[in-house]
Amino acid sequence: MAAPWHASVITLFPGMFPGPLGESLAGRALAEGVWSLETLQLRDFATDRHRSVDDTPAGGGPGMVLRVDVMARAVDAARARHPGLPVLAPTPRGPRLTQARVRALAGGPGVILLCGRFEGLDERIFAARQVEPFCLADIVLSGGEIAALALLDACVRLLPGVMGAAQSGVEESFETGLLEHPHYTRPLDFEGHGIPEVLRSGNHGAVEAWRRARAESDTRAWRPDLWEAHLKATPASPPSAAQRQRRPKGPGGDGD
Repeated sequence: MAAPWHASVITLFPGMFPGPLGESLAGRALAEGVWSLETLQLRDFATDRHRSVDDTPAGGGPGMVLRVDVMARAVDAARARHPGLPVLAPTPRGPRLTQARVRALAGGPGVILLCGRFEGLDERIFAARQVEPFCLADIVLSGGEIAALALLDACVRLLPGVMGAAQSGVEESFETGLLEHPHYTRPLDFEGHGIPEVLRSGNHGAVEAWRRARAESDTRAWRPDLWEAHLKATPASPPSAAQRQRRPKGPGGDGD
């Protein structure tokens, strides 16, 4: 039997885990052994009697920075317990986390996550221990724990058997490069706001066409960055027979 998908989290606040991941689908999957979670207290890898994990920034400035030597020992310990897992750390300096990367991580053996605090991680940890940076959003958090929880939730829900319907994980925002279409349910009328007639028509082809059109129009209106990327990634359709017949006859010639 294959080992369950595993997450090791290096943090100063292990009490934050599993947190919300102990509830709902993720919590049930954790209890059933579909995935496993362990936390490593960063202070356990300090070597002085005060269990110091941070120091003042090189070059001066406010705040404190997590020491690279302490974090490196924690990473080495996590890797020794679970060899082969990729190591990631949330940081504003990393690329934006994508659904494609989440799906790739969910398809692997698990992940080791480093949670920064204060001014963040000593930059040398990324090269010294091959740590992959990622950015959850263009916001500032108090530490990496919230971002780690978000990444874990995104991965765990994709594990086989976690969601009731496998298709639920496919027909969602970002899976196709677009936002998902809007959803409606009862009542049919709410304070004068109804459900689009096409969704009550019973015409499955029309419903799918409407959903596709709304996904495209909503993405274009609300997330132009995603829309632009979608256009670049979508192959151009070949010209139709009518378009081929309308091609110019030659230099200076008229079209048909």
